[in-house]
Amino acid sequence: MTGKTMPETENPMAENAEPAQKSRRKRNGFTLVELMVVIFILGLLTTIVVINVLPSQDRAMTEKARSDIATLSQALEMYRLDNLTYPTSADGLKALSQPPGSLPASSRYRKGGYIKNLPDDPWGRPYQYDNPGRRGPGFDLYSLGADGAPGGEDENADIYAE
Repeated sequence: MTGKTMPETENPMAENAEPAQKSRRKRNGFTLVELMVVIFILGLLTTIVVINVLPSQDRAMTEKARSDIATLSQALEMYRLDNLTYPTSADGLKALSQPPGSLPASSRYRKGGYIKNLPDDPWGRPYQYDNPGRRGPGFDLYSLGADGAPGGEDENADIYAE
């Protein structure tokens, strides 16, 4: 060695460093094929989840309707115990939250009513109430199901109080 330093362009290490940096730059990021594979896998997973979750939602809505109907039936029974009769069809279920005008002044309607809020069925429609019911004395309390029409099968079936 003569004491001279080599310029950087002549340094063999610098020449070897450039291709390594270029290859590192090429490796940063994803290729189109890799992205397509990931998107395809996510689509498959989403499809599997949707197929397994949607039937559970229908069952959950039906069970919520049954639960609401049971709660409203209990409120109707408390109303009957206090007032000796069920609300008329004209008074409807609103009689559970507000005293109906058809009640005599001597009635024992509970202050605050029998329920705080009258719920809608899980499909956003009001519960149906008939007095007298289809089986004679008593009441019918029901939801028309997912389709909102009388009759039907599966999630479209009417849900009656038991």
